[in-house]
Amino acid sequence: MSRIGNQPIELKEGVEFSIDADNVVTIEGKKGSDSLQIREGINVEKQDGELVVSRSSDAKFDRSLHGLYRSLIHNMVVGVTEGYKKELEIIGVGYRASLSNGVLELQLGFSHPIYFVAPDDVDIEVDTKTKKNPLVIVSGINKELVGQVAAKIRSLRPPEPYKGKGIRYVDEWVRRKAGKSAAKA
Repeated sequence: MSRIGNQPIELKEGVEFSIDADNVVTIEGKKGSDSLQIREGINVEKQDGELVVSRSSDAKFDRSLHGLYRSLIHNMVVGVTEGYKKELEIIGVGYRASLSNGVLELQLGFSHPIYFVAPDDVDIEVDTKTKKNPLVIVSGINKELVGQVAAKIRSLRPPEPYKGKGIRYVDEWVRRKAGKSAAKA
């Protein structure tokens, strides 16, 4: 029994759902549209303004996909209504970020700047006004793609444990180490 898979997905006002003959689910909302190919054995139906995901058999493979597809469809519904956002903070002396013509330019202490071009479905903003450290805001309707782009930007200079310099998520906690001078005392 899948506890996640059995929960219905509430369709908010302004969200349209369609499924075609090839088992492609399309969700459209005010922020855009997203689609997902559903495997055979998983059924998606609209009942009383809610989406119900069910499986055709109790085979182990079908049971494993039941909750997965319910979560993916729910993420699509949230994405087209509210969207997803990840905020990255750049910490370090001389570390800078700027955005020009859709290309993110990062100065991260290397001898050269790093240029990052985001996919079409993802928007990137740079905020240097609100905090002391620059913020890179990654947003879009696809949860997986937003997280993947944010992780790729973070991997360009992950936070190091001695001084805390690098790119980190805003809510991320980095464990700090004492360093060599603490061992002598």
